Amino acid sequence: MDTARSTATATPAHGRRGPLLALALAAATSLSVLAPAGAASSAATIDVVVTSTGTSVAAVAEAVRNAGGVVRDALPLVGGVSAELPADAVLAPSFQVVENHPLTLASKNVASGERGATAIRAALGLPTGRTGGKGVTIAIVDTGIDTMSGEFGERVRALPVVEGWEGDPYGHGTFVAGIAAGGGEADERYAGVAPEAAILDVRVADDKGDTDLAKVLKGLQLAQSGGADVVNLSLSSGSTLPYQIDPLTLALDRLWAAGIVVVVPTGNDGPKAGSVTSPGSDPTLLTVGALDEKLTAEPADDVVPAFSGRGPAPQKVAKPDLVAPGQSVVSVRAEGSTVDDNNPQAVVGTRYFRGSGTSFATAAVAGSAALMLENHDDLSPDQVKAIVRSTAYKAKGLKDADAAGAGGLDVADALAAKAPKVKAPVFDPPPAGDEAAWHDFLQALLDDDREAADKAWSRLSPAGHRWAANSWSGHRWGANSWSGHRWGGHRWADAETSADEWEMRFWAGHRWAGHRWADDEWVGHRWAGHRWAGHRWAEEDWSGHRWAGHRWAASRWTASDWA
Repeated sequence: MDTARSTATATPAHGRRGPLLALALAAATSLSVLAPAGAASSAATIDVVVTSTGTSVAAVAEAVRNAGGVVRDALPLVGGVSAELPADAVLAPSFQVVENHPLTLASKNVASGERGATAIRAALGLPTGRTGGKGVTIAIVDTGIDTMSGEFGERVRALPVVEGWEGDPYGHGTFVAGIAAGGGEADERYAGVAPEAAILDVRVADDKGDTDLAKVLKGLQLAQSGGADVVNLSLSSGSTLPYQIDPLTLALDRLWAAGIVVVVPTGNDGPKAGSVTSPGSDPTLLTVGALDEKLTAEPADDVVPAFSGRGPAPQKVAKPDLVAPGQSVVSVRAEGSTVDDNNPQAVVGTRYFRGSGTSFATAAVAGSAALMLENHDDLSPDQVKAIVRSTAYKAKGLKDADAAGAGGLDVADALAAKAPKVKAPVFDPPPAGDEAAWHDFLQALLDDDREAADKAWSRLSPAGHRWAANSWSGHRWGANSWSGHRWGGHRWADAETSADEWEMRFWAGHRWAGHRWADDEWVGHRWAGHRWAGHRWAEEDWSGHRWAGHRWAASRWTASDWA
C-alpha cells in the first residue's frame, strides 16, 4: 500500500496548463447576473456543479446560497461545489454552472458467439505469474470491486462515494480491476498486469450502474487523498464541452499535474473518424484504444477493432495515444452481478469472465504504468506517457494513427526505457491588472461584439497582449488551427487593434465562439444564446440520451460484446 511518490496537492507540478487559462473561458460562458443575497426561488430546482476561477470553495458556496441554492458537497479538486439551485437562478459571470445530469451505464445481453479468450499477461508478453506492481497504488474509479472473488486478497481498500452496498453488483469495476491488478488466484494465467499493486476501490455508481458528474468528481478527490499513483477511469462521458472547461477533464488534469498518471479510454463509438469521446479527448491524459491481437503471439496480424474510438478528437487533438488488448480479454467475474447474469456465455471457468471494450484496454495500460512506477517511482505522468508512446510497436494493421495512435503497447520495451526529458507547456494566468479586460474580451467574442472586443483588447497592457499571443498561439490552442487560421499567425501583440483589423484577423476567420472551434461545431449556436449550464450541454441532453450514447466505454455492452 506504500508509495514513495507524493500526491498530496492538486497544484500544477509540471507547469501544466493550470486552471487560469482554461477557467478564463469558463468564466466567460457563465450566467451574467447575481441574484439578490438570500433570494429564494419558488421555481423548480436543478442539480448542478458550480465552479469559479480565482475564488475559494467557500466563496462559491456562499454565492450558491445567496442565489437561493443549497450546497451539497465541496469539490475542491475543481474549485467548486455540487449544489441544488432554483432553475431560474443566475450567478455572476465569474461562476461556471454545469447541470449535474445523471450518468447511466446501460447493459444488455449479447449474442453468444464463440471465440477464444485472451489472457492479458500473455497478450502483453509478460510471464505467467503473480508478481509486479508492488508498492504502487491504482485507483479504480468505477462500479466497485467484488473482493469475495478471492482474486484481490487484502490489497483492496474501499473508498465509496455511493454508500449502502458492498462489492460490485453491476460487475464492470471488478472486471477492470482484474485486468489492471487481479491476483490470478484461481488460475495464474489470468492474473492481471500488476498483481501486487495496492488497489483503491472508488465506487461512484449504484447497483444499477448509475452515477453522475458530482459523484465522479468526489471519487477522483478520494483517489487523490487515498494516495493513488495511477487512476483508471474507464468512463466515456460523451460531453461535447471543450476539455479546457469541462469540469471532468479539469479535475483529471489537476490529478495529472499533481503527479498521478491518469488513464482513460477512447470510447467505443468507432469506426467513424472523430469518435474519440471525453475525457479521452483531453490532450494531457493518457488515452487508450483497443487492440485485437487475433489470439496469436505475432503482432503482424494485430488490428484495431471496429468499436474502438478513432481520432482526431475535437479541436484536432491527436488521439488515441496508443492501443492495448481489448478484444475478448479474460478478467475477474463478479458472480451474481448484472453483467454476469446477463451474459452467461461469457463465463470462463468459475471465477473469470470474457469481455471486450476500450475500458479494458485502458486497464491494461493502467497496470503497465504501475509496473513502470514500481521500477522508477520518480517518473512523472508526462514521462510515463512519453515512454509508452515511444516504445509502442508498429504493425500493418496499426498504421492508421487516428485508430492506433503510436501503436500497440509494448510493456517490455517500456520497462527497459530510460526516463525521457519531458517539457510540459506553461500556461500562466493573465498579468496582474489585466484580468477584468481579459474577461470582457472573451465575453465580447462570445457575444459577437467586435466593438466591445476592440475596446477590451485596447485596455490590455502590452504584457497582456504578449501573454495572449504566447498562451493562445504558442501552445496547443493555436497549434490546432482555429477555424482555418492560426491565431499566432497574426500579430496579436499590437498596442492597438482597429475594428477593420478585427475583421481581418478574427471574424474573417469565422468567429470561433459563434461558429466552429477547430472545425468541430460544438453547439450550433453561440454559448451566449443557450443556457447550456441550465438546460443542455452542447444540445446533448445527458439524462435523455444516457451519457449521450457513450456510457462507460465498455459501451452498450453490445457493441463491445461480453464475448
